[in-house]
Amino acid sequence: MQHTRSSNQSKRNREAAILEAACAVIREKGFHQARIIDISRRAGISYGLVYHYFRSKADLFEAITRAWWDGIYSTIDSCKTRASAIEDRLGIIVNHFLNLYDERPNLVHVFITEISRSSANLTPAGLAFFKRFFDKTEGIMAQAQSAGTLRSDVRARYLTYIFLGSLESFLSTMVLENQPFTGPAQKKRIAGGLLEVFFNGAGSRQG
Repeated sequence: MQHTRSSNQSKRNREAAILEAACAVIREKGFHQARIIDISRRAGISYGLVYHYFRSKADLFEAITRAWWDGIYSTIDSCKTRASAIEDRLGIIVNHFLNLYDERPNLVHVFITEISRSSANLTPAGLAFFKRFFDKTEGIMAQAQSAGTLRSDVRARYLTYIFLGSLESFLSTMVLENQPFTGPAQKKRIAGGLLEVFFNGAGSRQG
């Protein structure tokens, strides 16, 4: 049993290393110019071993995309148990993205340049990921409207667009300008600023 757990963990570690290397190479060269040989060298493993875990570069890119969305969906779902106030729930979402940019900038760069802003990858299946993201966030907005903490004269869907649009625009600018965070204090100020700007416009007029 111990050997099986160790083997499974080793497999997960190897897959994670390949995915991280792939993000770094795609960030440098773009998806179409990135080669499996470049990814294997960056990961420090043999060329053939990459194909042991991923059948093709497209399969590898799909794994990157799936990891991105799984992390987001898990974070949004956790809001229901981790927080009740809308400020805290949206704060969890904002911090997820900012922490991801701080800890895994290559992954965020790939998402912004190769998924979010690439028409070639906005297929019906790709758009379905975004729609599910919007739907989950809209549910949080609608609950807050029912509780009277967000204004009700703007549809929950539009509040979702405003909130996620500002967050995505901020991350895009950071990525395109290649600006890392200078430290935890700056990241905290940015999170607070994004939330404050949203709630200044979206907060209930009764509050």
